[in-house]
Amino acid sequence: MGYITGENRGQITLFPETIDDYITEDNPVRVIDAFINHLDLEKCQINRFTPAKEGRPAYDPKDLLKLYLYGYFNKVRSSRKLMKECQRNIEVMWLLRKLTPDFRTIADFRKNNIKSLKNVFKAFVKLCLEMNLYQKELIAIDGSKFKAVNAKDKNYTIGKLKDRIKWIEEDVAKYMAALDQGDKTEKDERPYSKEELQKKIKELTERKDLYEGYMQELTENNLTQKSITDPEAKLMKNNGKFDVCYNVQTAVDNGSHMLADFQVTDNVGDYGLLTTVAKGAMENLEVSTLETVADKGYRALEDVYDSLVQGIIPNTPLLDSGNAYTYELEYAETVITEELRNSCKSEDIAACFKAGVVPSLYKDTAIEIEVIETLVPSTKVKGKEERESEGGKGSFVRDPKTDTALCPMGYIL
Repeated sequence: MGYITGENRGQITLFPETIDDYITEDNPVRVIDAFINHLDLEKCQINRFTPAKEGRPAYDPKDLLKLYLYGYFNKVRSSRKLMKECQRNIEVMWLLRKLTPDFRTIADFRKNNIKSLKNVFKAFVKLCLEMNLYQKELIAIDGSKFKAVNAKDKNYTIGKLKDRIKWIEEDVAKYMAALDQGDKTEKDERPYSKEELQKKIKELTERKDLYEGYMQELTENNLTQKSITDPEAKLMKNNGKFDVCYNVQTAVDNGSHMLADFQVTDNVGDYGLLTTVAKGAMENLEVSTLETVADKGYRALEDVYDSLVQGIIPNTPLLDSGNAYTYELEYAETVITEELRNSCKSEDIAACFKAGVVPSLYKDTAIEIEVIETLVPSTKVKGKEERESEGGKGSFVRDPKTDTALCPMGYIL
């Protein structure tokens, strides 16, 4: 018995098969194709959404956008790899109708539409909302470190710049000494010629000026780092080592496991980003309130309170110093109506908190408010004659109005 054999590659058929026959009805590329075909490129601010009247015809932005999304879903990031997929991948051939753009065209499209791709993501989220794919009950927030193209040698801090300037000054001093020594010795005994030493000193001086310019820029703008290749990237800890990275924040819907929002930041950690990411997810999901869950990297005291004011129910681990998040607010007497209490506006929620009332949004949560009346002592220091007339010389005087006591020197005890 022989093996299963394939068809003869040179076989000619009377009715050739079409590319569409190779793509099943439930293939994800059909979703990409349908979504992009019905997308308003002008609304998404895609460059060159209308063809030019003159010159050589360009690729349709919709075709390039389809290729970009296909690469995103299949983890193909490189423009050169995407170019190869156009030539050998039957799904891409079907999606682009056998178009084969070169890698520069693919890279330029991505570079020129960085901000517009965020609008495409929002349009996709809106489509999923119309199809009721999001559960919109609980959002999980977390951050991931993505390595930038920027090398660590092209990332500078104040400390690194100071060290390099110091090394340059030492090298310049060494070469200057070599110049002086060369003038006193025979030419054949010099390790470097006079012209070579002068060239090295010039290069080091120019590099020193460059580093001093970087240091001045960091100082004037109150920055901690400067990256040359990727200006928005920073040196941060990534998998136990330090790399120049971006900190990408993602908000994932618990029910559908789909992204509700993402933000690319240069924050070294996740501290203080809870409200920002959750607020973006609320806007995309078109909801006024949202419950979130995040790890201990997000447990900033001020950030948790800001989330509550914005109508976000944060679930984060408690601080190591206590068993609850505690805030002291200045009491502001306000008439809390039923409408005000049921409101999800940030200013109304803050008004309820300051009036000592828990908003309806947090009725079944662990939030508790306690109004404490305190007596503020007077800071006025009484004179010697006034003190002696009230309680005698050298004695402590109690003020019943403020419930405080004054020492013989006139200070509040």
